[in-house]
Amino acid sequence: MAGRIRNEDIALVRERSSIADVIGEYLQLRSAGGGNLKGLCPFHDEKSPSFNVTPSRGLYFCFGCEAGGDVIKFVQEIEHLTFGESVERLAAQAGIQLRYEEGGGRGPRQDGGQRARLVEAHRAAAEYYAEQLNSAAGAPGRTFLSERGFEAADAERFGVGFAPREWEGLVRHLRGRGFADRDIVAGGLAKEGRRGPMDRFRGRLMWPIRDLSGDVIGFGARRLFEDDDGPKYLNTPESPLFHKSSVLYGADLAKKEIARRRQAVVVEGYTDVMACHLAGVPTAIATCGTAFGDEHIKVLRRLLMDQDEFRGEVIFTFDGDAAGRKAALRAFDDEQKFVSQTFVAVQPDGLDPCDLRIRHGDAAVRDLVASRLPLFEFAVRSAIEQHDLDTVEGRLGALDAAAPVVAAIKDRSRRHMYAVNLDRWLGIMDEQFVLRRVRELAGRQHGRAQAGNGRGQNGRGQNGQNGHGRAQNGDGRGNGPVAENGRGGDAESRAPRRPAFDPSDPEVQRERELLKLAVQRPALLGPAFDELPVEAFLAPPHTAVRAVIAEAGGVTAAGSVAEWVAHLLDRAPNDQVRDLLTKLGVEPVRSAQESDDRYAAELLARMQERQLTHMIANVKSKLGRLNPVEAAEEYNRLFGDLVALEQQRRVLRERGLGSQ
Repeated sequence: MAGRIRNEDIALVRERSSIADVIGEYLQLRSAGGGNLKGLCPFHDEKSPSFNVTPSRGLYFCFGCEAGGDVIKFVQEIEHLTFGESVERLAAQAGIQLRYEEGGGRGPRQDGGQRARLVEAHRAAAEYYAEQLNSAAGAPGRTFLSERGFEAADAERFGVGFAPREWEGLVRHLRGRGFADRDIVAGGLAKEGRRGPMDRFRGRLMWPIRDLSGDVIGFGARRLFEDDDGPKYLNTPESPLFHKSSVLYGADLAKKEIARRRQAVVVEGYTDVMACHLAGVPTAIATCGTAFGDEHIKVLRRLLMDQDEFRGEVIFTFDGDAAGRKAALRAFDDEQKFVSQTFVAVQPDGLDPCDLRIRHGDAAVRDLVASRLPLFEFAVRSAIEQHDLDTVEGRLGALDAAAPVVAAIKDRSRRHMYAVNLDRWLGIMDEQFVLRRVRELAGRQHGRAQAGNGRGQNGRGQNGQNGHGRAQNGDGRGNGPVAENGRGGDAESRAPRRPAFDPSDPEVQRERELLKLAVQRPALLGPAFDELPVEAFLAPPHTAVRAVIAEAGGVTAAGSVAEWVAHLLDRAPNDQVRDLLTKLGVEPVRSAQESDDRYAAELLARMQERQLTHMIANVKSKLGRLNPVEAAEEYNRLFGDLVALEQQRRVLRERGLGSQ
């Protein structure tokens, strides 16, 4: 065994290993003020960040679980290494040649920690496979890639290689590089045969799988030859390096963009990850031969800085076939483990991102991601689609199928809103009937106490005589009339039926951000904002503010900001709206790294798309209730309206909505 690493070398490793950079490979860090950083702790599950890093002192500490130490301790804990293995890993990254007390100098390959030896073996294996792809024997692999739209440069970018159809090709290569058989087998690169170790992967296209720091820890292998009776995809088995339940393929490449965009796109395969990245969706990642699970969620939450702000997006893409839709519905069970909003993007013609790129180009892949649906909505609509909504029996059957899905939503406000939407999607036109059915099921699933709280949270009056309910805003106060139909404006004289809105809903937050700009920077928005109707806003407080802005002549009538705010406050109908206008005038705008102009344009585009989507759904609902023969004139008119609205939405997306 090698001797003890010299103290001066350990000190040098600490000095040259930036703790912020090292920890930043595993989770997103944000400024906490005073030169400190914070993030979601990787050692325990938490919703709000309590993990603090102090680069000036080279220390980290979590106020939640009290884990702490220096950069070496962090690597030791996060990778389950010994102290020496952690020092060796950091030294290799920093380019430091370690010295050992007892005539050391021997590298980690033979005498260092096992993990360091296995990482080196995998690095050598990846190089070997990449070289073999360019050999004569690798022609089938090159053909496979070419047929899927990938060039040689693309294969090099992702490190794709080829495993020759030999029994001991890799084993001989690694032995020649000085690696021991025990490490080749322990890492899953080979398996024991009757005459010794033999290659695990033969005659397959190889994708190196890397951890977040970029080290190769395993491989995904695709069958190429018809006489190969193994599975289509074969992955590295569980090993000291590779734990498939917590590994996300492509995360090492995507992590910076995931953090910057606060978006992660989960696809199903290695070629889909490649296609997405090459098409301009650099946040794509995939699991490695297993279903998306709890450990994957923890990794993504750390990369997204997924906390109570609801500002992140996790978008699942699945094949459009039955199996893909089933996988999407399985993801529904995990949705509520995220704080970020989750979506599903399914291509109607059943193409996965790789095939979609081949047939329709890069823009089609970006459009697929942009056309995402909230996962809750996808799950509900999938249940509805199995029934004939043209018959009473079919609508009731669809209600019985979809109501349990809605009832499974834990957040009461969101559950109520989806129940309201369910009534509209089914065309039953009896909101209370649908709400009662969902409540009954929610009561069974969440317990009587929680069901009772759900009724209280709905905020509806019992007899509907007063005509003016109050919904809670983000500050816990009532703020003006609430519309029964959930769209505001035209139902103030009716009984309040809209629930308290969820201030953490990403859509509600976008509304608030847009209204901040309308109050603070009205010149950024212009006529496009004034064209948004009051009913385009979901939250009752926001509809009230939008109405005040309209009454003041719209943002195009604004003069100086001080005068504009005073103008709005004068027209506020009550103290609640006035207080909200004041807050909107002083709260920081979350433009983050973007310019104010770009941020304003994105918010407007999102609102416009949502309004168009709502209008399209209404027109489709009306068309579904018409007989095209008996009401031909009205049917044709509505169909023309639908085509025009779809065209408007398509133009909006082509202008860059999907590229954000």
